[in-house]
Amino acid sequence: MIKNKKQSEDIRPPVVVVLGHVDHGKSSILEAIKDLKITEKESGGITQHIGAYEIEHNKKKITFIDTPGHEAFSAMRSRGAKIADIAILVIAADEGIKPQTKEAITHIVGLPMIVAINKIDKPGADAEKVKRELSVQDILVESMGGKIPSVNVSAKTKQGIDELIELILLVAEMEDLKEDKTGIIEGAVIESYMDSLRGPTATLIIQKGTLKQGDILGTASAVGKVKSLEDFKGRPLKQAGSSLPAIVLGFESVPVVGEKVKIYSNMEEAKKALEKPSKLPLESSVVEQGKRVLNLILKADVFGSLEAIEEVLKDLPQEKSALKVLKAEVGDINDSDVKLAIGANAKIIGFRVKTNPIAKKLALREKLTIINFEVIYELAQAVRNLLEKIIGAETVRIDLGKIKVLAIFRTEKKRQIIGGKVIEGKIRKGVSLEVWRNEEQAGKGKVVNLQKNKKEIAEVEKGSECGIVYQGNVKIEEDDVLEAYVEEKRKVEL
Repeated sequence: MIKNKKQSEDIRPPVVVVLGHVDHGKSSILEAIKDLKITEKESGGITQHIGAYEIEHNKKKITFIDTPGHEAFSAMRSRGAKIADIAILVIAADEGIKPQTKEAITHIVGLPMIVAINKIDKPGADAEKVKRELSVQDILVESMGGKIPSVNVSAKTKQGIDELIELILLVAEMEDLKEDKTGIIEGAVIESYMDSLRGPTATLIIQKGTLKQGDILGTASAVGKVKSLEDFKGRPLKQAGSSLPAIVLGFESVPVVGEKVKIYSNMEEAKKALEKPSKLPLESSVVEQGKRVLNLILKADVFGSLEAIEEVLKDLPQEKSALKVLKAEVGDINDSDVKLAIGANAKIIGFRVKTNPIAKKLALREKLTIINFEVIYELAQAVRNLLEKIIGAETVRIDLGKIKVLAIFRTEKKRQIIGGKVIEGKIRKGVSLEVWRNEEQAGKGKVVNLQKNKKEIAEVEKGSECGIVYQGNVKIEEDDVLEAYVEEKRKVEL
């Protein structure tokens, strides 16, 4: 059907969210679609924070939201899905449905969906098996008699990529997405961070209306006046309409990822809508008395990363030692962070941030170590190691065996020479002993020397008789049972 000019002007680009399990190829598919080297820019080959990108195909635009697939980013994936029009569920043809695949499905319930079966070029790829696994999750693709379109793709060879784009545009056309230019401007924060040169920076997707330079905007946590607008490549924009990802400068502070954005008539009105900032889950947590505590100061590149770090740290075992986040902020590590760390005996953990020269000099003078990371699961492992370190080694008792006392040969002031039989396990020279009499512990001591057939030996096994030079805090009697054991220092593992 040919649409008239007025209808064409009202159509807005679809916002597409790409979800799936880690390493199933979400970023690689986007790279194949728009020739952006996402994976090369991300540490460890994993998308570390959410981003929005735009492409044009046959004069039609599509906005993509690339959401991280690692298990640490559950909340970010959920947030990404909530502002999208269409969901692409990416599943590797050689692996099938995985835990994050199932989680992704729960986030996109109610959204029009396209299944992209990726890595179809790999040995062991089985698209039909993937479709059968999907049917178990109540997702029935068209070739199985359902209504959900699916396409076999290979990000590596570009197979099926054009077909996927055409499917997105077809689904968007069926959804009849229209641009709402009336009423109050609304949008959502996709990403936010503190730029050391430009100040608070946020990536927005406008969902209603058109955002222009000079507009006063606010979220639940931040307000500002739009100083400049840029597209996702950093090119200047005069205005940002519906579905367009735009980088906005002008916030007074860094807004929280996922917050709704509204336009206000004046700054006073915007500030009235501000909510009291909520504390992060690990901040100001009550610590059990007597438990050793690891104090942390967290600094991250963007709010999405900070949120994901908090999620990972919450899952670390804290039965033996506690983790307390004193401060968690977006931005580079500064001298106030170092001063707080010194005063509170805290560790500074940075994620993809820099340390300013004054902070670096102060930390060096105070012999304070600042640890920086590029990949979140490496950061989590380092914090786990720090938690284990503050506990230190624990003493572990290892039971070796039991001796029945048969005779007392000599009793001196501090020592006794006794004869006995090993009735369980074994006994070694130098081990500790517990003295048991009538099923009650009578005292403790140790094996000073061990003999068999009047010869000194190192060890006696079960069933053998031996002579023992004993030293302890109680005199041994016939028929006592001696329990032999050793104590070892072992590193504590959480």
